[in-house]
Amino acid sequence: MKLFKVIFLINLFTAIIPAQNELPTYYSQNFFGLTSPGAMKFGLLGYDNPAELNTLNQFDMQFFWSDEQGAENFNHWGIFVAVPHFGFGVVKEKYFETSVTDYKLSGSFGNSSFGLGIGYGWSSGNRSFFRHSNVFTLGFLIRPIPYISLGIVGNVPGEVQNEAIFDLALRPLGNETISIFGDYIVQKNLHPSVLNWSVGAAVELISGIRFTGRYYENEFFNVGAELSFGNLGISSQAKFDKEKDHRFNIYGIRVGAFDRNPFTGLFPDKNYVEVNLLGNIKYQQFRWFDNSNTLLDLIRQVDAAKADITVSGIAINISGMNINREMLWELREKLKEFKSTGKQVVIYLDRVDIDNYHFASIADKIVMDPQGTILLEGFLFGRTYFKGTLEKLGIGFTELRYFKYKSAAETFSEDKMTEADSVQWQEIINDFYTNAKDDICESRNISYEQYDSLVNSRVLFMPKDALDNGLVDAIGRWDEVKEMIKKIEGESKDFINPGSLTIFNLPEDNYWGEKPAIAIVYAIGVCDMDEGINARQLVKDVEAVTDDSNIKAVVFRVDSPGGDGLASDVVAEAIKKCGEKKPVIVSQGYVAGSGGYWLSMYADTIFSTPNTITGSIGVIGSWFYNKEFKEMLGVSTDFVKQGTNDDLGYGFTLPFIGLTLTDRDLTAVEKQKAEETIKITYKEFVGKVASGRNMDYEAVETIAQGRVWSGTDGLKNNLVDKLGGLSNAIDMAAELVDLKKYEYKLVEYPAPRLFDINQFMPKLFGIELEKSKLIEHLKFRLANNGIPMPIMPMENMDLIELK
Repeated sequence: MKLFKVIFLINLFTAIIPAQNELPTYYSQNFFGLTSPGAMKFGLLGYDNPAELNTLNQFDMQFFWSDEQGAENFNHWGIFVAVPHFGFGVVKEKYFETSVTDYKLSGSFGNSSFGLGIGYGWSSGNRSFFRHSNVFTLGFLIRPIPYISLGIVGNVPGEVQNEAIFDLALRPLGNETISIFGDYIVQKNLHPSVLNWSVGAAVELISGIRFTGRYYENEFFNVGAELSFGNLGISSQAKFDKEKDHRFNIYGIRVGAFDRNPFTGLFPDKNYVEVNLLGNIKYQQFRWFDNSNTLLDLIRQVDAAKADITVSGIAINISGMNINREMLWELREKLKEFKSTGKQVVIYLDRVDIDNYHFASIADKIVMDPQGTILLEGFLFGRTYFKGTLEKLGIGFTELRYFKYKSAAETFSEDKMTEADSVQWQEIINDFYTNAKDDICESRNISYEQYDSLVNSRVLFMPKDALDNGLVDAIGRWDEVKEMIKKIEGESKDFINPGSLTIFNLPEDNYWGEKPAIAIVYAIGVCDMDEGINARQLVKDVEAVTDDSNIKAVVFRVDSPGGDGLASDVVAEAIKKCGEKKPVIVSQGYVAGSGGYWLSMYADTIFSTPNTITGSIGVIGSWFYNKEFKEMLGVSTDFVKQGTNDDLGYGFTLPFIGLTLTDRDLTAVEKQKAEETIKITYKEFVGKVASGRNMDYEAVETIAQGRVWSGTDGLKNNLVDKLGGLSNAIDMAAELVDLKKYEYKLVEYPAPRLFDINQFMPKLFGIELEKSKLIEHLKFRLANNGIPMPIMPMENMDLIELK
């Protein structure tokens, strides 16, 4: 149906434009092309079909000339320049002392499967002699599958030469190895001398070496070749007449976009990839004004460096890095994979704690700043308790807790950890300690006894101490690392940016149409309908992913301490429906507990890491109310009502801060109703987990009661299926839908926001205004006062690196 619409549009376009003069015909516009527009690479960068510009991914420039009037005359040449979606071309033709110059400006939009382009061309010089006029071009490029490319071009106006061109190219192998093409012209009042069609083939048996042949209706034919050197390419084609006599040659030079080439790998192991981890490492960048690193980008950079034979190592600067413990584990595992190929990892550090040192210990060589320190302080989980604060402020608090380990409200109801909370968190901290200990001892060849001594007796290490104890390999500044690598490798190595790695710069012409996709859907932050995970929008994103036939599998990244059970459930149900159509793999981040686990439970497979906090299958409620706070401030409230419980939740709002505090505590009846609601919600939660995880209700109950688990223990008790990070989840998703051996792309949801408005906020008296995490947490709690919530403590909410 789409094809019929396109043909109708071309016919309508050529019919409604009034006839004027002749225009540069299709074959004159394609004169320098080795093939028809859609058959090889990017044609003439939009000059013959503007829709080609839709497939370009970098700046490119081509220069062609012919020797048809003698090599010394240089009478026929063309320059074509383009960036993605925009192109400009100039062609000059001279005959004795007269000449014409044709110009064309083109633009395009669309995607890899369907592109639309519009061009406008004009001429200068002796237009009447060459019979050239201005020309409008409407072009389409349709690639529904990797084996077919269909181009449709309409050129108007012209007194006798309004024309429509159809070109069809086929790839029997679905890649650039061989392309068979043909084109056909439909012209108004066709002149007998005008060419009507051509057929040919392009072959690329060796990357970057292409051979072409093209046969025309009048029995003329061309034979051509193109050789790429990466960012530079040369080409030549010979033109023969029907008697097979050679007539002239066309030569070309291309500069700009990186291309496949036969020289890649001939000079391997000369580069180190330079990675600077300064600043926040998060999940998604803003589209504008954001240079921060993301977890997915770093994973892809390490994978690309591992596969690139021109790379012999990675040099990483972790000074000023801000990243949570779980992401560090994922990146460390990727570097371990990188090292398995025999390539080197060098890490520079200055001031690090035990988490950052754990990450750095994977390096073959660790370089420490002369003024740096290493703090091996061990692991701790602690809380700040506000029970006494609330009492002093005259704020009442009622904890609606009915499950042993569900400690999310202890911050406000206790002045120290309860025994149950202490037990569950001690187990997690023990796992964190053991995990770091095992990795550091293995990587640095340190005994367990020596490690315990370093942590428990030494703690802080200056550069010389660190060197003497085998914690680092050299002392120096970041700008000295290159010289140190020279000593390690025995020769100088160039430092390159990750963006210059081959895989990120190759043209995408090896695959026609939209690549099959794996969607990464992020559920980051507190579970809320409009904040945090933003459940209303997230459900729409999941539904869009479910309905998109080009998305073959979904990786659902969960980093959430829970919150509103409604928000968790509506998203979980959308994930469940998605799983009925395509595989859904969950990758749990640092915190995927309570409502965060609710989000996870319907996946085909759940990945967690040893440093993930998961489980916390439980529900709790809390009730903040006024005791004397209002009166201390001199505030009073009054009301009229109709209904016994109509004043439930009524209170006053603190100006500026926006906290609303209710006037009274719950009555005995209201507390009983709250208890019933919380227990019913808990029972539903446990039942849903049992269904999603294919477990008995009783088996879930034994690991529930609000208890939190490390990812390591979560694997043992069947809360998760495998230990691994986002990369492992993507690999499994690709394997389940048989994409491992094919090219596919990753698409992320929700769509990244444009920019961070906070960076443009003014400072007040030179002081930057920041949101108080405590105030924000209290506002969230008060907004859900009395509501049953599958939520974790506020400390866990602070662990997540938010979007």
